[in-house]
Amino acid sequence: MTEAGTGTGAGAAPAAGAALVEAGGRAAAGGWRRRAGFAGAALGVVAASAAAGVALERLTVGRGVRREARLALDASAPYGTLRGTPGTAVADDGTVLHYETEDPGGAEAPGSPRATVVFSHGYCLSQDSWHFQRAALRGVARAVYWDQRSHGRSRRGAGPVSIDRLGRDLKAVVDAAAPEGPLVLVGHSMGGMTVMALVDQYPELVRDRVAGVAFVGTSAGRLAELTYGLPTAPAQAVRRALPGVLRALGARAELVERGRRATADLFAGLVRRYSFGAREVDPVLARFAERMIEATPIDVVAEFYPAFAEHDKADALTVLADADVPVLALAGERDVVTPRSHTEAIAALLPDAELVVVPDAGHLVMLEHPRTVTARLLGLLVRAGALAPDAAGAEAGTG
Repeated sequence: MTEAGTGTGAGAAPAAGAALVEAGGRAAAGGWRRRAGFAGAALGVVAASAAAGVALERLTVGRGVRREARLALDASAPYGTLRGTPGTAVADDGTVLHYETEDPGGAEAPGSPRATVVFSHGYCLSQDSWHFQRAALRGVARAVYWDQRSHGRSRRGAGPVSIDRLGRDLKAVVDAAAPEGPLVLVGHSMGGMTVMALVDQYPELVRDRVAGVAFVGTSAGRLAELTYGLPTAPAQAVRRALPGVLRALGARAELVERGRRATADLFAGLVRRYSFGAREVDPVLARFAERMIEATPIDVVAEFYPAFAEHDKADALTVLADADVPVLALAGERDVVTPRSHTEAIAALLPDAELVVVPDAGHLVMLEHPRTVTARLLGLLVRAGALAPDAAGAEAGTG
């Protein structure tokens, strides 16, 4: 679960938090770091494989050269540059949420508003994580992209965060940006959980307006059992230590942010490890993901993390089944943040759902394999009656 610009990490959920903790924790002053003790050691296991590669790189490439390379990648990256018509929604606690609308133009059929596709991003990410899908749908379908509270261009929320609150935030965005007409809801990682919370709290909206749902690299619950690709014992140690370490780091946000900048190489390796499944990733794309994640303040990471352990929305999926809503359940084969087994569990609860497991893909599957994800989303839009088959066929190759 994750974010870009000025927000959080890979929709990358708890693993993005672990990466931020490791990168930031190394910068803490000596005395405080020693007091972290066992927690720091446990989190070090998470970074081991990435750190090995970074150490080798440091033998051959100077820090200044690597910094210049990052700046060059930032300057050349086309990702995250697409913008729509801006708007704001106000959550029930007063938090201002930023969204952008893409309208294909053309006249709507009288008395029949066109469908709106609403995209919800993941933990430590922003609406820009849908870059490729956004490019493919431009001029084809009406779409809304929004930044979850405390992410991207949305304002910082106050008080504790829960997945149910995020579901209410999504309802506020729908009310403001798409108050009528059919809806297709698309959610990645934390965004998928947000969609589940909306379904759970507003079943009448599902019955009356939801024409399709796509769950991408997400989970209906049992996130406390995740191992993040680690052996069982280290994974349990990380799970026990992480909440307390995040709280401590969140209280020292300025120090941690300085440390994150100082350990940029290690952080980049962690992002690749937890975001992508393939060994070789376009450096510009990898840097784009890295910038999204590193833009999330550590105190935001700390505020959101506890919500995932409490997330349990398996029962809410029956609302979709009862309403006979077309569902796409898609996951990366090598996702270690929300493993494919969690997406398969969603599909098992929705027997008519289309289950897709993308080979050689990690958590940011929509960035790593954009054409595959876009084609499946277009297929869902056709099944939902939101897109004509000929339009879907024309756009499938452009994602």
